[in-house]
Amino acid sequence: MTETAPVRAVLFDRDGTLVVDVPYNGDPALVEPMPGAVEAVGLLRAAGLALGVVSNQSGVGRGLISRRQVEAVNARVDDLLGPFDAWHWCPHTTNVGCRCRKPAPGLVLDAVGALGVRPEETVLIGDIGADMKAAEAAGARAILVPTAVTRAEEIVAAPVVAGDLAEATALVLDWVARPDEAQR
Repeated sequence: MTETAPVRAVLFDRDGTLVVDVPYNGDPALVEPMPGAVEAVGLLRAAGLALGVVSNQSGVGRGLISRRQVEAVNARVDDLLGPFDAWHWCPHTTNVGCRCRKPAPGLVLDAVGALGVRPEETVLIGDIGADMKAAEAAGARAILVPTAVTRAEEIVAAPVVAGDLAEATALVLDWVARPDEAQR
């Protein structure tokens, strides 16, 4: 295996990865951390890693929620799990063709730029194939943590699959400790 860059940052998908997915959630009171999220974020933060969130929020483009509601939900996630060092989210629907909506790399590239790291020094943890594809397109590593909405073909195609956030965190911390063994 070729030597890879050390891990300096972790990006998370929001819905279904950090917090329970409530479709088009605009209500901060409905924010509930995923099992193990508090511990995972705490361990990664304690390891000195920069942490960010990258999230598709097409409910804005669909007129179902406002930008202000997305920001309020993000603030609640910060209250429960953060604060995160960077927040980047896409308000567009799939038919817009923007550079930011995952699986495009824009959110990941914007986040690594804000964090002052290179994509190859970054791991994206998410729950669907679009997260994995965005990381790959940006040049970052990726770990899939499947949920009930993750399709079987997304699991097969993922570069790395973890059973839960605790396992994903252990993988990242292992990559931090032994960068020469980190998988791409």
